[in-house]
Amino acid sequence: MKFFEAFANVFRIPDLRKRVLFTLGLLAVYRLGGHIPIPGINAQRWADFFTHNQGSIFGFFDLMVGGNIRRLTIFALGIMPYITASIILQLLTVVVPTLEKLQKEGELGRRKITQWTRYLTVILAVIQSFGIGASLQAAQGNFVDNPGIGFILMTIISLTTGTAFIMWLGEQITDRGIGNGMSLIIFAGIVVGLPNAISNIYTNVFKTREWSPLQLAVILVMMVAVVAFIVLVERGERRIPVQYAKRVVGRRVMGGQSTHMPLKVNAGGVIPVIFASSILAFPQTLRQLPAVQNSKWLSGMLFSIQHGEPLYVVLFVAGIIFFCFFYVSIIFNPNEAADNMRKYGGFIPGIRPGRYTAEYMNNILTKITVVGGIYLSILCLIPDIMLTGIHLQHLPLIGNFIDNYFPRFLLDGLNVTFYFGGTSLLIVVGVAMDTINQVEAQLIMRHYEGFTPRAGRIRGRRNTF
Repeated sequence: MKFFEAFANVFRIPDLRKRVLFTLGLLAVYRLGGHIPIPGINAQRWADFFTHNQGSIFGFFDLMVGGNIRRLTIFALGIMPYITASIILQLLTVVVPTLEKLQKEGELGRRKITQWTRYLTVILAVIQSFGIGASLQAAQGNFVDNPGIGFILMTIISLTTGTAFIMWLGEQITDRGIGNGMSLIIFAGIVVGLPNAISNIYTNVFKTREWSPLQLAVILVMMVAVVAFIVLVERGERRIPVQYAKRVVGRRVMGGQSTHMPLKVNAGGVIPVIFASSILAFPQTLRQLPAVQNSKWLSGMLFSIQHGEPLYVVLFVAGIIFFCFFYVSIIFNPNEAADNMRKYGGFIPGIRPGRYTAEYMNNILTKITVVGGIYLSILCLIPDIMLTGIHLQHLPLIGNFIDNYFPRFLLDGLNVTFYFGGTSLLIVVGVAMDTINQVEAQLIMRHYEGFTPRAGRIRGRRNTF
């Protein structure tokens, strides 16, 4: 009852009601634009091609952009160029002194970096849209009705304008709506397929009988367990106690309070998964090239790293853990944190300030980053193991033994097709938690009760991007 009462309170507060309706309105505009196709495309031929290549990089990015690649709409690039531009600038702040200085200048520096992010987004969108137009025109599937320079220019203008418009929508939602706009756009693109997924489940269970009731029950139980697992870990943090020494300023005594420095278990969010998935999905796209198909050696090598193969699982887990460390090293610098703590008279009880504090925080950060990488790996592998299994029988020497004695559901999965995977669930649950946290903060600020009791108050996670 308290949840529904809090939900009703959202619409009793004029300012909060305007923010929620504004967010929903812009998300509706985004979905409307996702049905405007690029001019000059043979939609039926492209749909047939996409159906046969869903396991490649096309299927992965189609999930991120809400099915716009499947339909080749003006929003086909989605928000991915903006995400790429943001990550590139975050990487450059480590090696470019000018960007590092701007990052430390506060609000003015962040605005300048945001402006450069917009310019880089447009540049990346132009490059990617040119590649898409040229590839479609050169492909053997006759996807383009009237090939030529006019089609390429129209594709560049359509896709670049669509990306810039999505970027503007996301910024407007962040400034004038509820939640992080870029994350909500990806969230909307994923959940929009939920009704169709429910319809497919109903068809498979009750009409075509492709799924047994036991398979459906196992999938639903695992989904609930995975969602609970995500909520548990995303709220998890390691709190490092920090004590500030007392200082006398004039006649006032400053400091002396005890606080803590929270370190998130999954500080990188979904970015390590996206990086690892993108890198491993790219070779599967190369398998469609005639030169690769005609080469027995290349074809066999790429087959060994396709979805469900043991080598793919090993590389996927290693990639996730690597990018977890890589991204955390960018967003958190233990030496800088220790130096700032010392400047303001802070120290960790039992640890000497300076280098020893930095080493202590670095050791803790290393441990929780390993845990976060393993968590992301398990989260992404559980749905894959359920649906497609791990083909351990393809291992040399011991493959026959595994094939004879290991359970078939582990090797071949449940042989069902399901909409949500680990990556999509992580995005959906993480963004939902962050948005509910922001709405709850608005309610509490206006002396209303939130969605959860005070003892179980939801702590928001990092923005997905």
